[in-house]
Amino acid sequence: MSYFPESAPCLCGSGARYADCCLPLHQGQAATTPEALMRSRYAAFVLQMADYLKATWHPDTRPATLALDNSPDWASLQILDSQEDGNHGLVHFRAIYRAGSGWGFLEEKSDFIKEDGRWYYLQGDTSEGQLKPGRNDRCPCGSGKKYKACCL
Repeated sequence: MSYFPESAPCLCGSGARYADCCLPLHQGQAATTPEALMRSRYAAFVLQMADYLKATWHPDTRPATLALDNSPDWASLQILDSQEDGNHGLVHFRAIYRAGSGWGFLEEKSDFIKEDGRWYYLQGDTSEGQLKPGRNDRCPCGSGKKYKACCL
């Protein structure tokens, strides 16, 4: 796991400090919603926290091993939709990553289940693609700046 400052804005893009957002979940606190779990899992992918990812993956669908060595250079997370109905949840997200000199994305509709008071990632329907931001579009890195003034 990489070190990440507790006082820095959380990697999940919530706008909260890491200490007030994903860190408590990474330290074992249960997520209160499927979206909170999804955000913490994204941050865990960025920080290469394989143990946390496996612990929050439902045992019925959890892989035996999880290697993060060849993970993309994750840049930002966009939550497109989040729903909760009893013990079932759905989060539709897009995770942006650097792909060489350009940008790519992983989009997923993720299923979550709540058991014994804890949310778990169950499975997801994914697609990937290439991003081609325009000069005046918001930068894919999540800075909030225009692409031409940030990562172009």
